[in-house]
Amino acid sequence: MNGTRDGEEGGDGESSNSESEYHHALEVVFDDENAKRRKSSLVSSENPKLSQQAGKKGPSASCFVHQLLETQRKARKEQPALSYNEDKNLDKTSDPPNQAVHSRLLTKRQLSEMAVGVRELSKKLGSIRLKLKVKTIFLLTKAHDSDLIGLTRSIAQWLLSKERDTQYTVYVEDTLKENSTFDAQGLVSQDPSIEARLKYWNNELCKKQPQLFDFAVTLGGDGTLLYASWLFQRIVPPVLSFALGSLGFLTKFDFADYQPTLSNAFKDGITVSLRLRFEATIMRTQTAEQDKKHDLVEELIGDEAENNLTHKPDGSYTILNDIVVDRGPNPTMSSTELFMDEKFMTSVLADGICVATPTGSTAYNLAAGGSLCHPENPVILVTAICAHTLSFRPVILPDTVVLRVGVPYDARTSSWASFDGRERVELRPGDYVTISASRYPFANVMPQGSAGEDWVGSISRTLNWNSRQKQKGFKEWT
Repeated sequence: MNGTRDGEEGGDGESSNSESEYHHALEVVFDDENAKRRKSSLVSSENPKLSQQAGKKGPSASCFVHQLLETQRKARKEQPALSYNEDKNLDKTSDPPNQAVHSRLLTKRQLSEMAVGVRELSKKLGSIRLKLKVKTIFLLTKAHDSDLIGLTRSIAQWLLSKERDTQYTVYVEDTLKENSTFDAQGLVSQDPSIEARLKYWNNELCKKQPQLFDFAVTLGGDGTLLYASWLFQRIVPPVLSFALGSLGFLTKFDFADYQPTLSNAFKDGITVSLRLRFEATIMRTQTAEQDKKHDLVEELIGDEAENNLTHKPDGSYTILNDIVVDRGPNPTMSSTELFMDEKFMTSVLADGICVATPTGSTAYNLAAGGSLCHPENPVILVTAICAHTLSFRPVILPDTVVLRVGVPYDARTSSWASFDGRERVELRPGDYVTISASRYPFANVMPQGSAGEDWVGSISRTLNWNSRQKQKGFKEWT
């Protein structure tokens, strides 16, 4: 997919200025030097083939925001990469290999530069319109809801109609192929040309070929949008969400107006809000037997013998809302230890701990007593769930740190980790999970004319935030 950029005023001067000003990248690629990360976290990519596939995207196959990434990569290759070593000297390093590097492996300086780059791009994308040449559209809905399946059929039929200026290719979930409500054969019988343009996606296709889709449309609530984020663990096409759920913090468009909404988006351009996502990696202890004499704090921040890796990775996840480490099915509270970069923060005795993005501040974080946070804040929210202490208060940390939540070796029971409410994973004593800002933010399409987003309106509408009857004024005595 190709794209052009229009300023709000649409003038030639602004367009030329924006051409150079907004060439910033979503993903920042750094060298492999890791002066500030422990050896137990220094591991190669778990799936290098997938990483290489993600890197081999041509301009015609990538969404517009990720074309900015390619432009930034080329610009960086013209300059020597810099790394900040432990002696605080700047050294020239060679170009990195063509594979994705997990954000947990970046040094403090690299993680800061990455976060700043994403924030700058987010601010600039929020003030311009992106005109996209969309050809391939990804449709996502609740496959078990017959009403939404019928609406999905309507929007697919409209997109595939010959009346459209562009002959779109539309992908729907493969479970709809034989669905009687969707009635794919009925669509084809009405227009035989649809057969070649109506295609079907599955989880594997989204994982291996995310660059195939130019634009994504979801029909449902915030949960459907979270599912879209889950499907696209790395590259995410711009996502436009129609509000057909319960609350709707993230779904900003009315389905009754889907035809003019989509027509205007493709014709006049879109405004994109980049939502911070987290990258979480499960790290398994390499201790042969669970020995209570081992100390997780010593393993993670103490000295380590050469070539003696104490942990290995066991899966990474990119999440939009939160990571929760809790007691799971155990009747007793969980025992966890919290680390920030190379420092031990505290031990937590509670039902669990919630680490949330600004987007997820209105989800489990809110229910656990955490702070509401505007999505443009570059922060990590840490909130205990029913802590067994009166002094644990929610904390807000910068998005440039790497958090680690571990289960001490002497813990009475295992803990369980979940990622956006999915993929429940057991953390046995000695295991931990790393949490850091992802290099792949979520591109959420916003209504035209809204500067960023109406976040205050959302929490007032959905949560009745600070709703109270107005205090009466005094009547002057006469």
